[in-house]
Amino acid sequence: MWIHRLVYVGVYSFISSFVSCRYTVGDHVLTSEQRHFYEDNGFILIKGLVPEEDISRFRKEFERICRKEVKVPGLVVMRDVAIAKSEFVPDQKAVTKIQDFQECPELFRYCTLAQILKYVECFTGPDIMAMHTMLINKPPDAGKMTSRHPMHQDLHYFPFRPAERIVCAWTAMERVDQRNGCLVVLPGSHTGTLQEHDYPDWEGGVNKAYHGVKNFGPQQQQPRVHLEMEQGDTVFFHPLLIHGSGMNTTQGFRKAISCHYASSQCHYIDVEGTSQENIGREVLEMAAKKYHVDGLSFSDTWALRGRLVQGDRVSL
Repeated sequence: MWIHRLVYVGVYSFISSFVSCRYTVGDHVLTSEQRHFYEDNGFILIKGLVPEEDISRFRKEFERICRKEVKVPGLVVMRDVAIAKSEFVPDQKAVTKIQDFQECPELFRYCTLAQILKYVECFTGPDIMAMHTMLINKPPDAGKMTSRHPMHQDLHYFPFRPAERIVCAWTAMERVDQRNGCLVVLPGSHTGTLQEHDYPDWEGGVNKAYHGVKNFGPQQQQPRVHLEMEQGDTVFFHPLLIHGSGMNTTQGFRKAISCHYASSQCHYIDVEGTSQENIGREVLEMAAKKYHVDGLSFSDTWALRGRLVQGDRVSL
């Protein structure tokens, strides 16, 4: 009798653990405390994950790109709508971010770092695609608050599912705090649904593709957590987590590098008739201008950018 009871308790414990861990898979890297923190909050911060040597190399490559000393196929360079003074090229508007650097070996190396992937696997499983790459260069605010990023959910931009098998790795390239516009997150918001997004009605204007949650009001303001980080610290967060960043009130440019990963077993969805239709149209318009190609679907633009970084490419 006691043997049957022991087996029952063991099976019950296994099932309870499986049910309670919706957003993580496996426990070989994350401690049980870290795993439960992510389950409850939708993010986890790992201190000192990326060494200074790598950060320095990423910074130098970014500078080379800004100076146009290297040309990267498919790279998107985004500039601030209000800030005329660039960091490395004074006669051009400030570069706020570069994205889609999958064809830049030096920057894409970030997406393949073993210490990053071992954590990513805790959220996606072993078959991992790098889907979206960015190096963010938040400029000093010019007084119009255009350096802010509205509160948003990253899933708004992604035509693939399930959300539970998608995660972002975001690494500070220098100290990040409230003065220079650190990330702000709403813990637990990842357990909700994808909300409608659009450009916020901000007096100073909004940078291209900076969509935010519509009608984001006081009822959604609390609790907020400001993720102050040191160089090399990395936060992993769920694509439904509501987050954004404030103004950069310093005189320097605040840098971070990031990659969104997904299980290669995820599948594409049709966003027509959904709240994502607006960003789908906008991305296709930008793609048509950049590549002079018609007939692409929203999913096509992601399939072209995605790169396998571990395991097998099953679906994406």
